Amino acid sequence: MKGLLINCQGKTEEAFQIAKEALKQDMKSHVCWHVYGLLYRSQKNFDEAIKAYKMALRFEPDSQQILRDLALLQVQMRDYNGYIESRRLMVMSKPQIRQNWTGLAIAYHLAGNLSEAESVLAKYEETLKQPPPRTDLENSEAILYKNYIIAEAGDYQKALDHLEAISRTAVDKVAILEARAEYNLKLGNNEAAEKGYRVLLERNPEKRLYYTGLEKSLGLEGEERLRVYEELAEQYPRADAPKRIPLDFQEGDAFKSVAQKYLDWRLKRAAPSTFTSLKALYGDVAKRECLESLVEEFLAKTREEKPVENGESLTNGSSTPNNSVLIYTLYYLSQHHDHWRIRNTEKALSYINEALELAPDNADQGELKLGLARILKHAGDVRKAMEEMDSARQKDKSDRYYNTKCSKYMLRNDCNEEAIKTMGLFTRNDVNGPLGDLLEMQCVWYITEDGESYVRQGKLGLALKRFHAIYKIFEDWTDDQFDFHSFSLRKGMIRAYIEMVRWEDSLWSHPFFRRAAVNAIKLYLLLNDKPHLAHGSLANGTGDDAVDFESLSTADRKKAMKKAKREAQKQEKAAAEAAAKAKDERKGGEEKKQDDDPLGAKLAQTTEPLEKALLWLKPLLEFSPTFLEGQTAGFDVYMKRKKYLLALKCLLAAHSIAPEDPVVHEQIVRFQSFLDTKPELSPTVQSIIDETFTLAPKESTLAQFNESYLSSQSDSARASFAVVRARQVLGPSEGTDSETLIFEALKKEGATLKDAVDGLALLKELKGDVGRYTEEARQRWPMANVFEVKA
Repeated sequence: MKGLLINCQGKTEEAFQIAKEALKQDMKSHVCWHVYGLLYRSQKNFDEAIKAYKMALRFEPDSQQILRDLALLQVQMRDYNGYIESRRLMVMSKPQIRQNWTGLAIAYHLAGNLSEAESVLAKYEETLKQPPPRTDLENSEAILYKNYIIAEAGDYQKALDHLEAISRTAVDKVAILEARAEYNLKLGNNEAAEKGYRVLLERNPEKRLYYTGLEKSLGLEGEERLRVYEELAEQYPRADAPKRIPLDFQEGDAFKSVAQKYLDWRLKRAAPSTFTSLKALYGDVAKRECLESLVEEFLAKTREEKPVENGESLTNGSSTPNNSVLIYTLYYLSQHHDHWRIRNTEKALSYINEALELAPDNADQGELKLGLARILKHAGDVRKAMEEMDSARQKDKSDRYYNTKCSKYMLRNDCNEEAIKTMGLFTRNDVNGPLGDLLEMQCVWYITEDGESYVRQGKLGLALKRFHAIYKIFEDWTDDQFDFHSFSLRKGMIRAYIEMVRWEDSLWSHPFFRRAAVNAIKLYLLLNDKPHLAHGSLANGTGDDAVDFESLSTADRKKAMKKAKREAQKQEKAAAEAAAKAKDERKGGEEKKQDDDPLGAKLAQTTEPLEKALLWLKPLLEFSPTFLEGQTAGFDVYMKRKKYLLALKCLLAAHSIAPEDPVVHEQIVRFQSFLDTKPELSPTVQSIIDETFTLAPKESTLAQFNESYLSSQSDSARASFAVVRARQVLGPSEGTDSETLIFEALKKEGATLKDAVDGLALLKELKGDVGRYTEEARQRWPMANVFEVKA
């Protein structure tokens, strides 16, 4: 017990010593082994904790507490076979407790043994002497969970019969209605399914899943399908879904007719979200052009109508003044021309500016300025975009959405201090300041954007600090489920618990983790190649006082490194003083959490950058095997670590995902070029590589293979850059002039602003004519800040 108390005080090593001493006194004490397991659990060493609990059970096999603790760890570690055994022992020990039976059913369910899970629940029901009352929510959830298991096993007739038997007892009526409609549809009882989905539509006419089910139950095709939706639109005149869904399946003149009705309905009500509702159709060129034509026709008619003054009757058949209709029609067209498939910035700006001139100084201005900021961002003018977004925020300072969007635009413009101050308007700032509150609230979007901003500024330590904060958040989310293993059983929320467990199984494939992981891996690879970058902005080659370390002599490099270290120490001291000052200004006497690495210097100055990169890479490859950037990052890391078979595995996986991707092509060239150097590999490794690596050419040289790829991808700027990088691997003499190829990539029709920025970075690596490149890029993207000439 002393060991437990000491551990709670944070003295972990001392706690373990005390626990070991207790075990020496009595190796057969189940209490000592249980406590030993608790200590390991507190350190998240679940494997050792499980071993300790099993030892405790050897000496006290009927202990419910030890069995419960063991079961929680087993489900946390996804040891379902062990979880089943622990839950079975708990049922045998205390069969009168419903939670034990439900827990055993869950164990079988998660292990995939659905028949046993159903059997367990049925056996418990047989033990009940009288049926539970209808007010028993735990029983309601349990019987719905049993129905859920039966349906998941594929026996829909049995599930339907069971559903009818429990429909009066179960409290969740929406779940009953949804399940009944779904089961009837799967069984081919179309008339009953139709009735069920129509009842559901009465409750919620905006849920598309219900419309899909109704379509299947009626077997709708062609004009009959459209007729049903027209009837539904009349039945639910305020609903958007029955008017919008036909646009997905109609074509040609039929599409034009339906689209015109939908646009008239939306635009006459000056709905700002009209474009958002329709942009999913923009992948179809014909539909995109038709929508543009219809909106322009509507705009021309609206311009001809007399503006409505206050108190006058409306002539456009809407309940909205003509001026607002005109404004939001212009707003639609501005968004239309700003869409990435069109990207006509000039037209987009003309429409949004006209709308802003017409809009009164009220909430409309905020929405329109948000649109203007988005157009400017896409055009590359992140500075002006930030200013316009801030102007939108000023229109309604109580709007959290405008506030967060403004902060995001500030981060895109690398104004980190302004961004955190803006976010601080909606955070609790009394203890740890706005950033501390955002970390506590696990605001992953802000932390990610903040980290990427520091990457652009060359502040690698701060960037890594933010990305590691993302990693910790995902660890916390993984650990948070631990409490729900017991909580969900106590509260009886079993169906939600099963969904949570399955969601947790795919948690580490979340887009925000993948984004942070790729960034962190790139930084660690960079630090592995250029360790001097870890010592502040002076050493990163990007600031005003930047030092080009590659061209310095050894003596000058040492001097520059010392200067960079002194600058980094000054920054750390300033950060500490600012934190102390901020603490004095805050209310309350709570102590701020101490941060011994406020600028992330320790993270950046690691002596094992490749080991740190592996920390990110392993979950990326395990949980996102089809993520292309993860596989290409894996190739880079394993090549640096000289794990050539693992690198090849990543390369083959990347090729299977996107065989024509430029990065994959470049890595094929790099790997074959490496093999051509005749490295000293073990016979086993060499044999496996010879058998599995067949991506490189056998009848032509690598240089010819590289140039042929360029010919096959002549429209891609990214392909041109990949070919240039591959030439650098093969030798500068291979191929034609690489600098010319980079300039030609600017003129390709499909080249994007991001491609142009990547080309600029590549040209800087080659020490090419950067001035000429920025001048030509500015002609195509005149508003992009990145191509501005610095005074």
